[in-house]
Order: sequence, then structure tokens, then C-alpha cells
Amino acid sequence: MTRPNLRLGSCPDSWGVWFADDPRQTPWQRFLDELSGVGYEWLELGPYGYLPTDPARLADELASRNLRVSGGTMHGYSGLHRAGEFAEILSKTRPVAELTAALGAHDLVFVPVPGYRDDVTGAYLEPGTLDDDGWKTLIRSTSDLGRALAEEYGLRLQFHHHADSYVETRPQIDRLLAETDPRFVSLCLDTGHLAYGGGEAAHLIEDHPDRIGYLHIKQMDPAIITRARGEDLAFGQAVALGVSCEPPAGVPEIPSVVRALDKRGTDTFVIVEQDMYPVDFDIPAGVAARTRSYLRDCGIGVRA
Repeated sequence: MTRPNLRLGSCPDSWGVWFADDPRQTPWQRFLDELSGVGYEWLELGPYGYLPTDPARLADELASRNLRVSGGTMHGYSGLHRAGEFAEILSKTRPVAELTAALGAHDLVFVPVPGYRDDVTGAYLEPGTLDDDGWKTLIRSTSDLGRALAEEYGLRLQFHHHADSYVETRPQIDRLLAETDPRFVSLCLDTGHLAYGGGEAAHLIEDHPDRIGYLHIKQMDPAIITRARGEDLAFGQAVALGVSCEPPAGVPEIPSVVRALDKRGTDTFVIVEQDMYPVDFDIPAGVAARTRSYLRDCGIGVRA
């Protein structure tokens, strides 16, 4: 049986870039140079405005480094569960969609952050669970966003479940997939966030083989997960402690994920997204190179 093509890439998050305009973070030219230099060929765009937003200029920058775009990234707007915010979210998503489509990609990853907790203080900004009306709004808005992206830009919405968001645990993910329109909504499976929420990536792939359209791959330190749960820490506080660790030190076991993907038999983008914190300019490229080597040894990215 022919193995699926698991296309390996990375993204600005792995270089400590979470926002477009943080002066402390890695300059975008250096990020692209190092990404290409350690051998990656695929790139998820990351926060809108970090990389050049002019399609022609960005295409030239990527071509000069032999990089191609796996998908766009939309985050910073988490109100899909709040009635009345959909129009603003769609408006903010449109420039990301336009750039993504112009660069030849077909996936847009929607990351629902900030979540219901403050990443620094741990304070609850909203209740930690949604009522039924909130769920209905979340489901409707997600399907409507996916429809708009498909019909207007030819893109597939990849909804990213996330720690400290309303779609984090396995039951919440199952509900999202059961109730959203499968024509317009797929799941960006994040192996680290799922492990942080108590789920198992291989089982999710086996149970929903047709709804997982994209992967963010990383591992979490199980000892820090346990501490975060015991001390009721926000996810951002756990990240500051180093919960997102360099493989193969954490969970889930990457070979089990690869076996599930191979069994599914579908070509898939597998994008390294390591939550680097605090920013350390001497770390990202070395971690990226070692991570790429390890993942290729596991069978990810070994085909063109």
C-alpha cells in the first residue's frame, strides 16, 4: 500500500512569534532564512502582518528560499460563540484569506484565541464552559465562516481546538465535528493541545478520519500538564513553564500518530508548531532542525 504524503512544515510560532508587531520577536527575514536553512519546504503564514502582506512581494521572498505555503493563519478573534461578533470576525478574516489564496494554498487555520483565561495572570475572563445558546452560536458561526471561505476564496476552514477555549477536550471536539457542516469545516488537529486536554491524537484520527484536514504537531511535558491541572494554571502560564517541549520528550508518542495517519491514507500537511517561550534568539533554529530530523525519522516529510 502506498503511504500518504505527510508534508512537513513549520510556522512562525515555533520561532516565538505569536503577534505581528512584538518588537522582541525574531525578525521575519531571519525566520524565513532559518526555516529554509534547516530544511523545511512548507510554511504556515502565522499572524497576519508578521510576514509581508503584499502577495507579490511575499511570493518572491518565499521563492528565493524555496518555500511554499501550506495555509494561512487567523487568530486574535475568539468570539464565534458570541452573538453579534460574526461580521467583525469575517471582516478580519478576509485579508488573511485573500493572501492565503493568492499564494496558492487551500487551507485557513482558525485559532480561537484569546481564550476564556488571561495567559499571564490566569484570571478567568469568561466562564469556563458554554451554555447551550453559546454552543449553538459557535456551531452556526463556524459553519458560516467555513462556507464563506469556501465559496468566496476556495479555502477550507481548519478549526484549531485550543487549550482554555471552548473546544479543547475530546467531548467538545466530537460535538463540534458532529454539529458543524462537514462540507465547510474540518479540524486542525493539534497533537499537543489535545494531549494537554487529556485526549489522544491517534484515537481522534481513527474516529474522525474524514474530518481532520490538517495537523499541528508538537508534544507536551506530562509533568507540567499535571502541575498545570493541580495548580489551576492558565495555558499561557504552562507554556511559560515549558509545557511545549522538544520531541521526543513529551506526549503524545509521535509514532502512534504517524501510524494512524498512514492507516487513514490521506495526504496531509503536518506543521510543527512549538510554543517557544520566552523568546530566546539562540533557540528556535536549533530546536527546529532537531525536530525536523526526528519527525522525518518517524516518517513525516519523507516524500516530496
